[in-house]
Amino acid sequence: MTLQEIDSVSVTILMDNSTDLLITNSIHANRPRLTTNEEILFPLPIAEHGFSALVDIAVHGEEKKEKNNMGKKIKYKNNNSIFLFDAGASEDGVIHNADIFGIDFDRIDGVILSHGHFDHFTGLANILRKISLSQRKTTGINLLVHPEAFLKRWEVFQDGKRVKMPFLDEEHLKELGALIHKRTGITFLPSNESPSLLVTGEIPRETSFEKGFPFQYVENRFGNETRLIPDPLVRDDQAIVVNVKDKGLVILTACGHSGIVNTINYAKKVTEIDKVYAVLGGFHLPADGGIFEEAIEPTLKELQKIDPDYIVPCHCTGWKAANKIIETMPEKYLQSSVGTIFSF
Repeated sequence: MTLQEIDSVSVTILMDNSTDLLITNSIHANRPRLTTNEEILFPLPIAEHGFSALVDIAVHGEEKKEKNNMGKKIKYKNNNSIFLFDAGASEDGVIHNADIFGIDFDRIDGVILSHGHFDHFTGLANILRKISLSQRKTTGINLLVHPEAFLKRWEVFQDGKRVKMPFLDEEHLKELGALIHKRTGITFLPSNESPSLLVTGEIPRETSFEKGFPFQYVENRFGNETRLIPDPLVRDDQAIVVNVKDKGLVILTACGHSGIVNTINYAKKVTEIDKVYAVLGGFHLPADGGIFEEAIEPTLKELQKIDPDYIVPCHCTGWKAANKIIETMPEKYLQSSVGTIFSF
């Protein structure tokens, strides 16, 4: 199946690690306002260590000539599909920001979960509650998720410290109206008949420098005993890909545990489209003094070869990697901030 061309895509950053209401609009980036009518716009949006984005894809229908009393006129039919990609790290942060920006969750066609880490799913329960109070009370909302997003995970560090991570409760989500679709491979949305958005499913790991999340372990039962088993790949990590007419691929990651280079290369392979127009999202390159920081330089070299027109690092990309992108590819860099609408 071929990924259909779309006319445009807009990505609204509902949650990210930073907010800056003093940034001015720029090409492809529409920023939220701080003031109106000589007053500060309260309440202000919030930032947190998490990610959420609203993805709005537009496909214009064929021309339709209709007769009316004034003669012929041309009417275009717009087909928009809107998806929520992740839900942030707190119970109400995304809802708080969505209310400020006038976003109605009743309009979304579904939710896509990038992976099963708390900073991407914690707000989901209250978003589902909000939707259930609307006209969708009896129909529910589609939730696309990799089955391993429901694993019970821990982080185990080299110094022996262990942290139990919050986990997704599948039955609770169903009670709140989620119609859960578990997929490991590629999914086309809104349907196979209208394949205008691609969700990658599992992304092959091919580069030597993108090492997943080595500190991650998963609970496993052995009889009456619970053991922690290494689970470094975060196989449930997935990205969104669209093909914008006359521009190329726009790729949106959340944490990028698969590696941003692996993600881009896989998107190019499965779509058979070589041109990458924009890459947005978390690249998971924090300046940790270890394996993630070591991956910054080789990642930048590969990004320069891929040569996207625009790069929008978000969330877990880290200050050092973001600054390196600015230094090496300043004309491609677009700053992310909560409330920004990126349009391509």
